[in-house]
Amino acid sequence: MGVDEVLTAPHSPWQNPFAERLIGSIRRECLNHVLVLGERHLRRTLARYFAYYHRARTHLSLDKDAPDVRSVELSEAGRIVEISEVGGLHHRYVRRAA
Repeated sequence: MGVDEVLTAPHSPWQNPFAERLIGSIRRECLNHVLVLGERHLRRTLARYFAYYHRARTHLSLDKDAPDVRSVELSEAGRIVEISEVGGLHHRYVRRAA
C-alpha cells in the first residue's frame, strides 16, 4: 500500500499535527484567558476545559457535533438557558421547561 511509519522525536508535539492542533486549542481557547495560580488550579481548569471540549464544544470534523453524542432539543422543550462552562470562559445552551 506504500504506507510508511513516520516516527516523531520525543517531546516534539510540533511534529505531530493532531497533538499540535489540540495544544493550540487548549492555549487559544483556555490558557490565554486564565491566570494560573498553581498546579492544582491548572489541573482543575484543564479538567473543566476537557469536560467542556468533549461534551459541548462543536468540532468541524464531526459535522459540528460534540464527541459525546447530544440529543436534539425541539423548540417545544422550553426556553433556552445559558450554562457557564470553565468558570464562565465558555457557555453552552440547553432548553429547559418553563
